[in-house]
Amino acid sequence: MVMQNTTPKKYSLLPTAEKLAILKTWLEEHKALKVESIDLAGQGAFTDALLIASATSVRHAQSLADGISALCGEQNFEYLRMEGYTAGQWILVDCNDIVINIFQESVRELYKLEALWGEGTAALLGRGDNA
Repeated sequence: MVMQNTTPKKYSLLPTAEKLAILKTWLEEHKALKVESIDLAGQGAFTDALLIASATSVRHAQSLADGISALCGEQNFEYLRMEGYTAGQWILVDCNDIVINIFQESVRELYKLEALWGEGTAALLGRGDNA
């Protein structure tokens, strides 16, 4: 008799595009502004996709970051770390294949990550205007 391995997988095996859709929808449902995704797969980048969103206040940014952390736990998504939480001006949530950037609008305008990674970058889900 052959024993089957019944150990559950440590992390979800969902494709990046599906995880990105779940995370983007969650951010939009929780009033994040101008949620955009940028596909970095195959570009030798540090991650497969970026998710960029704006918050209306420091408290809102922290709440979004807390919610993303909880969602990762619920969905069994890999979660590596969070940076910038205390100041709340730019919070980075590293989910390994997706890096989420939650900005105050003035800081987002200053760093312009969308322009940094190129307008020609194809997004997995579309870009702009909460598309």
